[in-house]
Amino acid sequence: MILLKKDNDIEGLRKSGKILVNILLALKGMAAPSVNLLDLENKAGEMLKEAGASSAFLNYKPEGAAKPYSAVVCASLNDQIVHGVPVDRELKNGDILKIDFGVVYEGYVTDAAVTVGIGKISEEAKSLIRTTEEALNEGLAAARASKARTGDIGWAIENTAEKNGLSVVEGLTGHGVGFKLHEDPIVYNYGKKGEGMLLKKGLVIAVEPMLSAGSAQTIQAKDDSFYTKDGSLSAHFEKTIAVTENGIEILTAF
Repeated sequence: MILLKKDNDIEGLRKSGKILVNILLALKGMAAPSVNLLDLENKAGEMLKEAGASSAFLNYKPEGAAKPYSAVVCASLNDQIVHGVPVDRELKNGDILKIDFGVVYEGYVTDAAVTVGIGKISEEAKSLIRTTEEALNEGLAAARASKARTGDIGWAIENTAEKNGLSVVEGLTGHGVGFKLHEDPIVYNYGKKGEGMLLKKGLVIAVEPMLSAGSAQTIQAKDDSFYTKDGSLSAHFEKTIAVTENGIEILTAF
């Protein structure tokens, strides 16, 4: 069922999104060689408490997971695509870190992600990160078009990936968000123009391309995180957007 949001809900989501962006930018700024993943986890927890908010991820059990998620933030490295649990591991030169973060504030949920290169990274990694962010921006541009549909977003993301020699990873998608972390509709990272759900006023979705430098196939680890099957590098960017009477509004804009 699609849960459309009213104007007062969008205002609540703006507040949630602002808290999320402040914390995510702080985590992005911290990410550097020798920083421990647990430092990022602890910082996110501290800032959430200061803001009077909570994590949308902690104790959340997504469909297909064996157990509830055990951390405040997702920190996924290199060939690990999403849902990486922060562990006692220092970042090192050349890593690619995906920071995925969700906030609940006064009952309103927002979700966003960035990919950060740690220290000096390879040209392949730079291209992957740049193209994945471009895919997000192309998806958002497609959403802004008149009478846009979810298929237009997916087509824009997939087209950006393919023309740059990258793969859209299988089985991982964007989604509705706002009252819960995962709502309808599913927002695929592939599709056909003019197909899918019409983006109508009150719809709030998380657009999140996840691309691989190699195979599109994935494997799910025992900790419920996802990896590229061939061990290739992956990148992930995400923003929560709302459809308003004035068009698309990015609720987690940096």
